[in-house]
Amino acid sequence: MRYKTVAIVLIAIFTGLLMINYVLDTGPQTLEEQEIYSQTRSLMDTTVTISVVNSNETSAIEIIDRAFEKISYVDELMNNYDNSSEISILNSEGEVTNADPELVSVISRSTYYSEKSNGAFDISIQPILDLWASKYAPGGTNQPPTSDEINETLKLVNYSAIMIDGNNISMKKGMKITLGGVAKGYAVDAAIESLRSDGITSGFVNAGGDGRYIGTKPDGTQWRVGLQNPDKNGDALTIMDIQDVAVATSGNYERYFSDEAKVSHIADPRTGYPSSNLISSTVIAKTAMDADALATSVFILGQEDGLAMIEELEDVECLIITNDKEIIKSSGFSSYENS
Repeated sequence: MRYKTVAIVLIAIFTGLLMINYVLDTGPQTLEEQEIYSQTRSLMDTTVTISVVNSNETSAIEIIDRAFEKISYVDELMNNYDNSSEISILNSEGEVTNADPELVSVISRSTYYSEKSNGAFDISIQPILDLWASKYAPGGTNQPPTSDEINETLKLVNYSAIMIDGNNISMKKGMKITLGGVAKGYAVDAAIESLRSDGITSGFVNAGGDGRYIGTKPDGTQWRVGLQNPDKNGDALTIMDIQDVAVATSGNYERYFSDEAKVSHIADPRTGYPSSNLISSTVIAKTAMDADALATSVFILGQEDGLAMIEELEDVECLIITNDKEIIKSSGFSSYENS
């Protein structure tokens, strides 16, 4: 999706999570003949799967359709590559009046992540991303930006300069924001709320690795989620039993600004340079947007500071893979792992 291009930094690596054994049995499993109904579509430039537990196929498909419609709406609203979107207007004009309340809410929540991560998460990172991307675009130097270029561009990166007054949003001239680190997670959360409003109490939404899971499978067991081993494609590093939480992973072992440069696509908004502190970070949180943003924050902060941040937050856990392939877990992560 637009939030997944090499020019976007604040985003979770989609291949980090694999759904394992979600739907091994889709036939009747309870007296009410509850079944799992699923649909997969391409949205936000990734693969989105929505599954619900229901006793009526026609009803289930209609409910799933409405949830997909909600994801499409979020995609259109927060796509900064669509010149007509409100976020594009904000980036080009420095302000937008009477903004959609959902956009206002997401930008406001993003400030929370910035504060909790001491600036490691910052939606105003877009100018730095544009600078790096320009160097490896056709006609570019194929060399990293100079320190002077980075320092000058960093003057435009400052989440505290994004002002919200009611439904009006403004920022300093030249600043640009990207919601790549939260839009997909927010879309997953919005789809889950759509399912709940239609009476669904069990199911999940997984958008390219950002997943949120509610209730249980028809047989009463929890949803099972596998974390991919970065060394072995398709192999699960660990398996989690998940219920009423979300999971997201951020990492640098899949995507780069360029194949030649092999620099991480995740940059540190405090320095302007790519982050290479970890191989990946996986976060479990109550919402997909929280998991999405916090996974990126941990990845940029690194093992010590990232883990310290997670331990201070309630109902949030993480698993870190260091550059030397050591696995570090927060104090409560193991409670989710399948024994």
